[in-house]
Amino acid sequence: MNGIDTRMGVQGVLQLRAEILQRSGAIRQVAGQPAAQAVAATPSGGFGAAMETAVRSVNGLQADSSALSAAYERGETQDIASVMLARQKASVAFEATVQVRNRLISAYRDIMNMPV
Repeated sequence: MNGIDTRMGVQGVLQLRAEILQRSGAIRQVAGQPAAQAVAATPSGGFGAAMETAVRSVNGLQADSSALSAAYERGETQDIASVMLARQKASVAFEATVQVRNRLISAYRDIMNMPV
């Protein structure tokens, strides 16, 4: 099998579900807002405004990451977990931004190559 215990039973499944929900809530807390609010927070100024907001957010995450890394290197903080978490957040946000950019460029090229 795939490492799943088929003898777990209904109680085991419910316990596993509760654990997953608890961890999911903890991840949302770390992210700073519930998933439902993240979708509703999209600016109403159009696509350009949404992209500008997203890029500013990524820039802020990278600045926070740099500041935490510098503080750790100077010995001002001992919490390596928060430093690494900030660096990973900044990295994931940057990679997502690069992927969006690549998709936009691809869509632009497809539109430009359409026969008129």
